[in-house]
Amino acid sequence: MKFLAIIFNGFEELEAMAPFALLRRAGADLTIASNNTTVTGSHKISLTDITSINDINIDDYDVLIIPGGAHFKYMATSDYVSLLINEFHKNNKWICAICAAPTLLGNLGLLKGKNYTCFTSMNKDFGGNYTDLGVTVDGKLITAKSVAFSLDFAYKIIELTMGEEILNNVKKQIYYEK
Repeated sequence: MKFLAIIFNGFEELEAMAPFALLRRAGADLTIASNNTTVTGSHKISLTDITSINDINIDDYDVLIIPGGAHFKYMATSDYVSLLINEFHKNNKWICAICAAPTLLGNLGLLKGKNYTCFTSMNKDFGGNYTDLGVTVDGKLITAKSVAFSLDFAYKIIELTMGEEILNNVKKQIYYEK
């Protein structure tokens, strides 16, 4: 399974780094893509191991991860991001979005008839069922409410795409007890 994450300047660092780090611990093949080779988050932390979105072949990936943050405003106006999300949806691939990012899906009409969550104040009538839970799963859609649920979001992605055994191994590595 191959994972693709898209981020742009202004991404929320915890919503990106928690899933990225835990997926890499799990042995996931993760590509982080953007329109820049260095991407700076909303708290001025930069990432440099970035693949150009121009070099992405959508067909190569099984899971799309979209962290939230102020970059969602740019993403909402990007034809490429809309194409990417729609292609994953059309091909029944995993789409994972946290905080502000599920609103991108909602604005594309992809939350109609779905259970989902997002940052509470950003929820509007997307035609689905807003759950107000930390993490919500509906088919191949995983959404999370806010930065506070970054670990839970990452765990759910690993569990559903890589399996419970791998998830438990990752939790052991980081001494997660619950």
